[in-house]
Amino acid sequence: MQTFRRCRVSPHSRSFATSPPPSSHPFFLSNLRGRVQENQDLSSAHGQSRMLRMIMFGKPGAGKGTLSARLVKKYDILSLSAGDLLRQHIMEGTDIGLKAKEIVAQGGLVSDEIMLGVVTSKLDLLQNRHWILDGFPRTLIQGQQLDHHLLKHGNPLSLVVNIEVPDEIILSRISDRWVHLPSGRVYNLSYNRPKVDGRDDETGEALTKRPDDNPEIFSRRLQQFYKSTSPLLNYYSVQATRTVPAAPHRHPHQHPHQLSFHTRPPDRVMMQTISGTTSDEIWPRLDALVASNFPGLKQRQDEVRRHSLSDALLADGMAASVGRE
Repeated sequence: MQTFRRCRVSPHSRSFATSPPPSSHPFFLSNLRGRVQENQDLSSAHGQSRMLRMIMFGKPGAGKGTLSARLVKKYDILSLSAGDLLRQHIMEGTDIGLKAKEIVAQGGLVSDEIMLGVVTSKLDLLQNRHWILDGFPRTLIQGQQLDHHLLKHGNPLSLVVNIEVPDEIILSRISDRWVHLPSGRVYNLSYNRPKVDGRDDETGEALTKRPDDNPEIFSRRLQQFYKSTSPLLNYYSVQATRTVPAAPHRHPHQHPHQLSFHTRPPDRVMMQTISGTTSDEIWPRLDALVASNFPGLKQRQDEVRRHSLSDALLADGMAASVGRE
């Protein structure tokens, strides 16, 4: 008969017996889960810190100025309008203004060199601020030069928005447009009237007509838009969908899901077209686009107070309704 020796079991041995069994999931699935969580964390942190560097495109009279003003009023965003800046130079009679005056009056476009210098000198002062650029670039060359400048300084564009309004709608309302030149605020007697006709809401100063706001000049500007500016939409569309190659090499026993998830640059520009007939129709969609993609963007205090009061009144109304029931 075979006999067995009595052996002492070490306490350390028992710890192996009572430890939980290893995961039944294959290694690549466990690793994949960790990578997904890691990328979600990185994405969240990136979204919170991402700066809004935005360009807004649209035909002349599409409402870009009005929409930019609404974003600036609601959020902590700085606005830079290339057109308003040039008009200010014209009013002050600067060298740039004298060169641009005749061209603008005829509905033309100033040279790329002048506009690029004017715009980038301002953007370089806004390194750590959210901003919107309206009215520039207008040509493919300007867009490429602007991208090169911003990338060189580590501040690439993050959002491109195209405001699409039918030609006939714009042509029918340019005669109703009035502007406050010092601030760039735009009014329209058809849908965005000033509180007092002919006066700016903020300062009470007189409103004026732009020299290029007549049907003949506007038609030429519209044709120039299609010829010169439309190619920019294709350019930024390509930039918005560009990818970087995935890692070309992996270990023979490595599962494909273990390859890097980062096939697109994290700072890739987004592009969105928003269609409508009025600024009031377009605004809610533009607001939602900005708020959802730039969660770190802060609302201005007056907007926060206004929403807080609205929420409080709504809560009081609901409480009163429940009490009556």
